[in-house]
Amino acid sequence: MNTTTQDSTRRRAASFAQASSEIVATNISKSYGAGPFSKKIVTDCSFTIESNKLTVMIGPSGCGKSTLIQLIAGFESPDSGTITMNGKPIDGPGKDRLVLFQESALFPWMTTWDNIMYGPRARGEDDAEAHELAEFLLKKVGLEAFRDKYPQQLSGGMQRRAELARAMINKPEVMILDEPFRGLDNMSKELMWEYYAGLYEEDKNTNFFVTTDIDEAIFLADRLLIMTNLPTSTRAVIEIDIPRPRRIDDIGNNARANEIKREVMTLLHEEAMKSFSGGSKAAADFLDAYSKRSS
Repeated sequence: MNTTTQDSTRRRAASFAQASSEIVATNISKSYGAGPFSKKIVTDCSFTIESNKLTVMIGPSGCGKSTLIQLIAGFESPDSGTITMNGKPIDGPGKDRLVLFQESALFPWMTTWDNIMYGPRARGEDDAEAHELAEFLLKKVGLEAFRDKYPQQLSGGMQRRAELARAMINKPEVMILDEPFRGLDNMSKELMWEYYAGLYEEDKNTNFFVTTDIDEAIFLADRLLIMTNLPTSTRAVIEIDIPRPRRIDDIGNNARANEIKREVMTLLHEEAMKSFSGGSKAAADFLDAYSKRSS
């Protein structure tokens, strides 16, 4: 790599200005419905999404994780308790928090390049700096050869990579991801873990990632929040003290990773059993997956 290219790469990487942003949820509760039809989803839940760390939340399917995303994003308000960002109450959506949902949100009439550039153009920032960052992100997610393709011409994994680049170019202080790789086959999913982890390691801004996949959680997380059965609260917090960068093959053979995995599976199994006793189909699915992984 020549000096000019190295300088350009450094400038693009430096454009990810590290933002120090911490989110604190304190004794929050949330219910939906009224009177006898009221259903409590979150109860007396407290946790911290630490600044400049990748915090992963995992819990049984249907336990209320997506509701917590709605609260953190500011789309909903808790019935009680507080959620703050850098000490200030979250009272609505903000450009400092960007949510990547499960469903693809690429514009089908736009190419990969145009989708990635949508945010800067909407802000009137279609300039050389934005173009340079977009080129950098295209390369980081392996889509340089697909810049002129439309979403329907991309695989599911490629669409997810394009969405990551489109989110990252906006440089949010906090990235919030709601099971973004759900539905992909195992090979595509593991590839997405590596691309996403690489992007996170590039900027090290605050990330909050929600999943039901134990391997995904351990591979990605700096910090792991284990949630209870519905209505949800924080069951445990585990620090993932496995050095970065991580490789998929290493995680399966890493003694510490397997130790954490056993601990997480035990906690989730206990919570799934509570759901199962109440007739939850999601819990039954988890117990089946648990028995296969254990064997």
